[in-house]
Amino acid sequence: MGLALDGLASGLDTTALINSLMQLEAIPQSLLKTKVAGTQSVITALQSLNSKIAALGTLATTASKPDALAVFSATSTSDKVSVTVAKGATAGNIDVVVDKLAQPQTTVSAALTAWPENTLTLTNTDGVDTVITAASTSLDDMVKAVNAANAGVTATKVASGKDAVTGEPQYRLQFSASETGAANAFTLSGTSAAMSTISSAQDAEVTLWKGTPAEQVVTSSTNTFTDILSGVSITAKAASSDAASISVTRDAGAATKTARDFVGSLNEVFALISTKSVVTTTTTNGVTSVNGGVFTGDSTVRSAKQSLLSAASAPVNGLSPSEIGISITKTGVIEFDADVFAKALSDDPTKVESMMQALATRVAEAATQASDKYDGTLTSKITGQESLTKNLSGQIEEWDTRLENRRATLSRIYSAMEVRLSALNAQSSYLTSQLASLSTGTMK
Repeated sequence: MGLALDGLASGLDTTALINSLMQLEAIPQSLLKTKVAGTQSVITALQSLNSKIAALGTLATTASKPDALAVFSATSTSDKVSVTVAKGATAGNIDVVVDKLAQPQTTVSAALTAWPENTLTLTNTDGVDTVITAASTSLDDMVKAVNAANAGVTATKVASGKDAVTGEPQYRLQFSASETGAANAFTLSGTSAAMSTISSAQDAEVTLWKGTPAEQVVTSSTNTFTDILSGVSITAKAASSDAASISVTRDAGAATKTARDFVGSLNEVFALISTKSVVTTTTTNGVTSVNGGVFTGDSTVRSAKQSLLSAASAPVNGLSPSEIGISITKTGVIEFDADVFAKALSDDPTKVESMMQALATRVAEAATQASDKYDGTLTSKITGQESLTKNLSGQIEEWDTRLENRRATLSRIYSAMEVRLSALNAQSSYLTSQLASLSTGTMK
């Protein structure tokens, strides 16, 4: 930047003068920086709004499912029977008596020191044979071979004292079906080892409407019955002669929460737009200025809001959403009346489910139009603003170089001026001294 020659000949503070000139030169860059800061504020606000609308879209898509409000709960009057509900459940009740629990077959061999042969045949209920060949007659080898066969039976070696004659350790091999139910029974053959069945393969068994002309026995290979009531799993925990009364009812609380969350998510979006659109008035030194929020006058945001409002408040098949407790106020807020919704759901579940599905579908579509990650209107605007910020930042960097060169130029100009003034001052002093000498000589 050259030598600093402040006031060397001129007496001027050239550094301060250059700094003042540079401040004027930097005004265009300062304006660019201000614009970048403002644009970044807009981007941040748009991203926040886009995220909220995307979350609303996800929630609305869930609420638009045909069974979104078809939420049911189930109870059992007996601790011998438990019950859970899933999709597809409907209201109803039934009495169940647990007669038997499902169990796997367990067969145990006599006490042995070694397996009589190195082979064993497992036969399932379909008559399919699995011939198992062990590496030797070692009990460990037979256990290993059975388990490796994956024939639906597992083997375990269990200690059983010592041989009375030889004193060698004896063991029994326990063979257990991998799954419960009569269909998983098996037989063992191809060996001379004595076998004892500890428990037979057995299905769980319950009786419906026991003691009535409609009495019906239902079986299951496991202790869980999924085909007695639609969408309901009934699990037997213990046999009992007493009936367990199963009751399935609509969970109005869960359905109401779905609708309340839907409306709440809508209002979160509207509240953010409202907050970012507030116009403020300030007075400084007698001068009044009006400042709009980052969303003030933004047509993209306004369009997104209007689309969501229309989707949530327009009639469905000629019926107002207010009939199910969803209404719009004069201030543009969506209100939810839980009592109205619950009564409507109780009076006509089909009507409420249909209206809610239609409302949620429309809102989901409007949300997607605004926030789709590829071509949503808000997404596109954010991309445009980010591109603008990148362009402005490039111009600011160019100004850095331009201003640096301008400062160097001014420093050279003022340095040269100081050098020139110094030379002129020296010349002036010399001429003054010469003139003084001439005047002195003339006087003599």
